[in-house]
Amino acid sequence: MIRNSITPSAPRSPLRRALGQVDWIMVAVTIALSAFGVLMIYSAIHSNPELLASGLHWKQALWSSIGLALLGFILLFDYHHLTRMAYFLYALVLILLLLVLFTGRVVYGAKRWLVFGPFRFQPSELAKLAVIIVFARYFSARENTEPLRLSELFLPLLFVLVPVFLVAKQPDLGTAFTILLIGATMVFCVGVERRVGIFLGATALTLAPLAWLFLKDYQRGRILTLFNPEADPLGAGYQSLQSKIAVGSGELWGKGLLQGTQSRLHFLPEKHTDFIFSVLSEELGFVGGTILLVIFLIFIHRCMVTALSAGDKEGTLIATGVAASFFLYTVFNIGMTLGLIPIVGIPLPLVSYGGSASLASFIAAGLVISVRLRRKSFAPFSP
Repeated sequence: MIRNSITPSAPRSPLRRALGQVDWIMVAVTIALSAFGVLMIYSAIHSNPELLASGLHWKQALWSSIGLALLGFILLFDYHHLTRMAYFLYALVLILLLLVLFTGRVVYGAKRWLVFGPFRFQPSELAKLAVIIVFARYFSARENTEPLRLSELFLPLLFVLVPVFLVAKQPDLGTAFTILLIGATMVFCVGVERRVGIFLGATALTLAPLAWLFLKDYQRGRILTLFNPEADPLGAGYQSLQSKIAVGSGELWGKGLLQGTQSRLHFLPEKHTDFIFSVLSEELGFVGGTILLVIFLIFIHRCMVTALSAGDKEGTLIATGVAASFFLYTVFNIGMTLGLIPIVGIPLPLVSYGGSASLASFIAAGLVISVRLRRKSFAPFSP
């Protein structure tokens, strides 16, 4: 008589268990977005000998590779190690933002970069991460589960307004406004009393017209151009008009990769940075633009799934903050290229050219994956 014996499988190692819990969909869409970026940056600059010789597409590929390695490194450690240093990291970012105001390099009339030898670094890209992490730390330490009262918003308001002010002074109103909205999203995620929400909304609407008085002339011009770009087609309205021509001329399938006339004939300004979506839409058409938006939608969806399944409030707030960041940056950038919002210099995450923005986006993605990796159903993994 032959006995059937079942050999018990050997228990999986912590490393294999950890790899099995990694959100590989999130990893895949992050890589896909960065690959889209490298391809479209090359397409945007291939007809410009000066930009092509500078190898911007290779530089972006290098930054993306470093960012991917940094993402993997972040996964080795519990995200709580980072949130414990939240206030230190926040203070460090504020110091960097102050250094920009005093020693930063001016490019196109804006002082946004610190220069370290051959490298340029934009601290405002880290400011949004600093706000996300410090808010996650601050609100997770709150024992009261009731909605926030007005008196409890003083410190969070201070946390977000200081970097917003410093970034706006560069000037970079687009990034400053986005940081403010990220902070507001996280506050409402925690929950506020209804009367506090009404009061804050009414206050914002009341103060909004006063902001006009503090804008520079070119910033006012951009807002006015939104409503009538044809009034100055060779000046303030030039970027918006050329961008809309590029997007519209792509039609359904596009003109083909490397075949965009607005890009090749240099009608489209800032085509490898702020207006990269215009290049993509002209060459890959409505279909290509839709595919890119679907990839962004998957990224944001994975962030929200992680927020809902996180093991603690810190994880939920980190994932929510990153989702808000990517959503706002994507909406503002594409809205800018379509002429729906004023031109504010917002990059398209992981797609527009920029080392600082790329690294910050990979770090943000790594934090979200780390939160999911260490949710309640899985014991924290340590290397």
